[in-house]
Amino acid sequence: MSTEPRAGRPKASSRETIAEAACELFLEQGYEQTSIVDIANRAGVSRSSFFNYFSSKSDVLWAGLDERLAAFESRLAADDARDAAAAVRGAAEAVAAGFAPDSLALGIVNAAAMGIEAEYERDAALRRSRVARAAAARFTRGGADRISAEVGGAAWGGAVLAAIEAWAHDGAGRTSLSRFLARAADAAEAVRPQPSGEVRQLRVVATAADFDEALAFYRDVVGMPQAEAYEADGGARVAILDAGRATLELANSAQVRFIDRVETDGDAPSDPIRLAFGVDDTAAVAERLSAAGAAVEASPRETPWHSLNARLRGPAGLQLTLFQELAPPVVERAERDETS
Repeated sequence: MSTEPRAGRPKASSRETIAEAACELFLEQGYEQTSIVDIANRAGVSRSSFFNYFSSKSDVLWAGLDERLAAFESRLAADDARDAAAAVRGAAEAVAAGFAPDSLALGIVNAAAMGIEAEYERDAALRRSRVARAAAARFTRGGADRISAEVGGAAWGGAVLAAIEAWAHDGAGRTSLSRFLARAADAAEAVRPQPSGEVRQLRVVATAADFDEALAFYRDVVGMPQAEAYEADGGARVAILDAGRATLELANSAQVRFIDRVETDGDAPSDPIRLAFGVDDTAAVAERLSAAGAAVEASPRETPWHSLNARLRGPAGLQLTLFQELAPPVVERAERDETS
């Protein structure tokens, strides 16, 4: 097949023009037989111009959706609303809003003719995984256990791609993707993750004599987003901060003494109630909190259960433990692998 530029093709071409040329060639001579040079020639642009819009041949099909999935991921990462399921649904619906028929829809319908069936399945699996990971992470922050969060995320990954495929086969220009996404979303919500057990949320209530100091420390320095805030007569104020997954750890006196020996030098005994924050880098967070006014009661140290712990005293008189989960030692991992 000829790959000569068409008469009248502008030398400066938009992404849509290049994508149209690519799809024409995929249909005429097959995906594998079509080179980027062929596409550039058909579109009337240089090879370097192709890379101004696309990173690869497959990107021709997926670029439009990938932009929306990046927005989906960013939206969920920044979301701190209380209802994680509603947040995921809203972000998924935004993927579909205003989505116009493009190269992806054409490729789905003509996968066999283009010779991209195997390629499409691989690439679609990657996009399902992107949706699933972002949704699962949001469910986890909303209090769902890991298994429930990952199952729920997988449901949403399947829902988004299933909706796109159904929309394409129905004739993408005939109706909106939002209609199909709404149906798929209803199915995904059937496996809506919920916090395990009967208690839906653990909330610690602390009295802070200096409310503004405590709020600035725990919200801005520790990094706990403000979920709600209320005021009442007489200067009454309350702020509810999101701390991710919440658990209640109960320990007898012997365990508390053991933990104190591990975490401290014996000069910072545990309060009856102590807040423990799971973080990615105990040393860095401890340094940041100390710089913001927290008193270090015990510097970071590794524990027998493979975590890096530090103990501080924060505003409102709260005793804080920072813990960073560490990977098991290489020897232990090897022994575990040998017995598995």
